[in-house]
Amino acid sequence: MENNQVVMITGASKGLGKALTLAFARKGASLAICARGEHDLENVKKEAEALGAPNVIAVTADISKSRDVERFVAVTENAYGKIDVLINNASILGPSPMPLLLDFPEEDFFEVLRVNAVSPFLVTRRVLPGMLLRNSGSVINVTSEAGNTGYAGWGAYGISKFAVEGLTETWADEVGETDVRVNMVDPGEMDTEMHQLAVPDCDYELANPNDAVEVFLYLASDNSKKVNGQRFQAQEFTQGSVEDAARNA
Repeated sequence: MENNQVVMITGASKGLGKALTLAFARKGASLAICARGEHDLENVKKEAEALGAPNVIAVTADISKSRDVERFVAVTENAYGKIDVLINNASILGPSPMPLLLDFPEEDFFEVLRVNAVSPFLVTRRVLPGMLLRNSGSVINVTSEAGNTGYAGWGAYGISKFAVEGLTETWADEVGETDVRVNMVDPGEMDTEMHQLAVPDCDYELANPNDAVEVFLYLASDNSKKVNGQRFQAQEFTQGSVEDAARNA
């Protein structure tokens, strides 16, 4: 990862978002993080600072709301003057256990799509102009296996991740003639609070969120400058495998 990078991460107070924040802190990135829970977010901020992040901005925000998106991005740009990397990680599950679509409450369905699918659109739309002006930047969207294959019982969450995948591919095509890139990562099944809610009777081993961070570090680096519109499996990722695929393409 390059020096003086500014990395923005949504949904950073727990799970994968927290793991990513701390991973980038160890690399010396300046960070802008947000979540809806102030207490957990402040704790992550302190941990990131203790690990060596030179600057950490923590903003309590609901990024499904345009006003909060504007505030979060404006505070970051005013402080750092740029955003090099945007990781759209924030998401919610909806009711737990997840009902079948036939029984899914309307308001819950709308809320899941608003947070999981509309938010990445809102944040990317606000951040992308600065990246395009500098002709440099990386947007990384977090998807899911449930966003690539439909599963009964995964309801609005799965559907929202299908939207994220379409959003990623569309953004990537729209910026394809520039040096800005937009990619997506499926982190796999992880030992997180969200997974516990989604699969309360899980009886198999889950990955630690820290096991998923390497691909994000790669996509934030200059090594991925020519990588655009791709879908990565975090738990299967090695930079060598990407370089081999590129040589054989």
